[in-house]
Amino acid sequence: MKNLKNKIVFITGASAGIGKATAYKFAEAGCNLVLTARRLNILEEIKADIEKKYNVRVYIAQLDVTNNNDVVNVINNLPAEFKNIDILFNNAGLAKGLEKLYLDDPNNWDIMIDTNIKGLLYVTRAILPGMVERKSGHIINMGSIAGRNPYTKGAVYCATKHAELAITQALRADLLGTNVKVSTVDPGMVETEFSIVRFNGDINKAKDVYKGIKPLVAEDIADIVFWIATTPDHVCINEVVVTPTAQANSYYNYREE
Repeated sequence: MKNLKNKIVFITGASAGIGKATAYKFAEAGCNLVLTARRLNILEEIKADIEKKYNVRVYIAQLDVTNNNDVVNVINNLPAEFKNIDILFNNAGLAKGLEKLYLDDPNNWDIMIDTNIKGLLYVTRAILPGMVERKSGHIINMGSIAGRNPYTKGAVYCATKHAELAITQALRADLLGTNVKVSTVDPGMVETEFSIVRFNGDINKAKDVYKGIKPLVAEDIADIVFWIATTPDHVCINEVVVTPTAQANSYYNYREE
């Protein structure tokens, strides 16, 4: 297992859920963090808590990954001690709505495409040249089993995660010879704010998604992301697909009554 102490880890969508849990996991290992999200006030609380608990350096920035100018500005203006990013965790992503395509709200499509695809591209494009120049780095993307098994009422969300998988696979080929690694983690049901966002704050609808199933939690995914990052330099974990034990894929699951 590779020692990650003093490595610089850049995380998008770090204010909650998987992003937040992953920040704590890397901090525990002695990594210094760049945490970004739209909710700066929450990032401030996380920064104070992590620095107190783990004695690492944390830089925070308000960032909307859908705005390329914002992305470039944040990354270009990182303090010198945070510029040489070792690990990028492209975690920011969301689903909006759950409806058949011909009944769906096109505004939801724009939000998902801009965040899940274009946001990932913008952040990667801004950070990756430095990794290539240094011939060292690791990009870990947040995928989904939706990118492998599209399901009814989720056409556009599934399409964005299919795109994430294609980008990950193509980028890995682009980077051959640079020593930069590219991985994706593709979970099934993970109980975070994800379903609350999908259903516009309807907590009851969000809870129904996981009814009768013990879902994964953010810390489960954080453990996997961390493990991927600690593999030796000559080892690249390309893709990890993970589900709750009660879920086989997007189509099949077992719910207790």
